[in-house]
Amino acid sequence: MEKTIAVIGLGLIGGSLAQAVKASGGYRVVGYDWDERVVSLAKERGMIDSAGDEEDLALADIVLVALHPKATLDYVRTHSDRVKKGALLIDMCGVKEEILRVLDPLAEEHGYIYIGGHPMAGKEFSGLEYADAALFAEANMLLVPGKQAEARHLAEAEALFYALGFGRVLTTTAKLHDQVIAFTSQLAHVVSSAYIKSPAAAYQTGYSAGSYKDLTRVARLNEDMWTELFIMNRVALTEEIDEIIRHLTEYREAIDAGDEAHLRALLKEGRLKKEAIG
Repeated sequence: MEKTIAVIGLGLIGGSLAQAVKASGGYRVVGYDWDERVVSLAKERGMIDSAGDEEDLALADIVLVALHPKATLDYVRTHSDRVKKGALLIDMCGVKEEILRVLDPLAEEHGYIYIGGHPMAGKEFSGLEYADAALFAEANMLLVPGKQAEARHLAEAEALFYALGFGRVLTTTAKLHDQVIAFTSQLAHVVSSAYIKSPAAAYQTGYSAGSYKDLTRVARLNEDMWTELFIMNRVALTEEIDEIIRHLTEYREAIDAGDEAHLRALLKEGRLKKEAIG
């Protein structure tokens, strides 16, 4: 029997999820977005089977919420009573402790299963026009199970995401997720945003190559979403910012003092660590 998947939010991630689900086959996909034009465009492009309504939400076997963090909390708070009992609800937020704290009790109260999700994929651009089913090809998908999630629920979620093209699906805890993501993703966006503010950036044309491009790519971010992510994960993120400031200070002091031996040692230490961890 064909299952129904509801995709809430048809931006880059939601649109790509809807498109990938359609490509995988075996599901009826209903789409939801506050902008009716986006929903119509998604239907025209074959990303969804239909625009969703409250009845469709009540029939959905899996609900994928692809909204910004605050919007995710608001949507689930106001729609939990319409989610089918026993259904899987999986969010796509880039932070997990705060989302889990709010959504897991709602799932328990209303009888559906909550699993936190975080697709490790994206682009510098947002919106349905950039959606692509291949966005998740060989990417990692992180899952944080709620209290009601059993092994069979995780297995169902894993099977879905593998079918969508993810190369690896990992189960973790909300605390570990937020600690590591503060380093691997959020700090990189902070550094990129700060780096591009140098007055020298105005003269980079003709003087820049791969290093500049790599370091500034994620400065082209969605400031609304990333502000929410940074604030929700502020404890772990500020620890990582303090850590990089400490190391930058070491480099600055060695360079300012003309201390070649210390600078060489710092650079070698960084090279060896990168070679060791990949």
